[in-house]
Amino acid sequence: MNEPFLAQHAQAAELWLIRHGDAIPGPEEIIPSGVYDNLPLSTKGRKQVQLLAERLQAIAFDAAYSSPLRRCQETAAPTIELQHLPITIVEDVKEIYLADAVPVEHDGGSGDLVALSKALTDRQIEIVRTVSNSGSWDSLRTSEPSKAFRLRVVTAIDEIARQHIGDRVLIFAHGGVINAYVAEVLGLEKEFFFPCANTSITTIRVRDTTRVLYTLNDIGHLALFNVSERA
Repeated sequence: MNEPFLAQHAQAAELWLIRHGDAIPGPEEIIPSGVYDNLPLSTKGRKQVQLLAERLQAIAFDAAYSSPLRRCQETAAPTIELQHLPITIVEDVKEIYLADAVPVEHDGGSGDLVALSKALTDRQIEIVRTVSNSGSWDSLRTSEPSKAFRLRVVTAIDEIARQHIGDRVLIFAHGGVINAYVAEVLGLEKEFFFPCANTSITTIRVRDTTRVLYTLNDIGHLALFNVSERA
């Protein structure tokens, strides 16, 4: 049966793409190491993922997948515990490899943790600004090639979908990964086109080559938390 919008859940895999929680450490929790590409969740991030788990608790999921990076696995942990689900690690939903495309601008020997925390934040802002302007990771000279990144992400997520027709599936991933897959769903040339929020929910139904976007960048579970942060 031809179902262009995949309205019947049983006919498609329903993918819930979840971006990891915040992982930029504050000065009180930073560990000076010189390696900042596989950070754990920050205090803020741990609050976010608890709110996410509470929101998803009443929804039944059939499977859960995660990027191998620590921030994604820590984001998944409260939800899969409540869901009583095992988690499968998928290497190809890891974030794009940037090498030293945007180095951390900080005197590592200074011991100034406030400055180091700010430097990590500034690096993140610079990465997003640069890639947002072009829509391509190729604007960062030493990154994994943008189209190759998109291909590996789409191939990996489509394979998950192929294995789960009729199922509702959690995939804990990264902002770049979610951008790339949604761009493919929408037929966009860019690999990066929207600001994917921490612990945001993006839902897509997939069957064979038909993919339908249902929700994008939903952070309703963070509403009260964000209000309290501004107070």
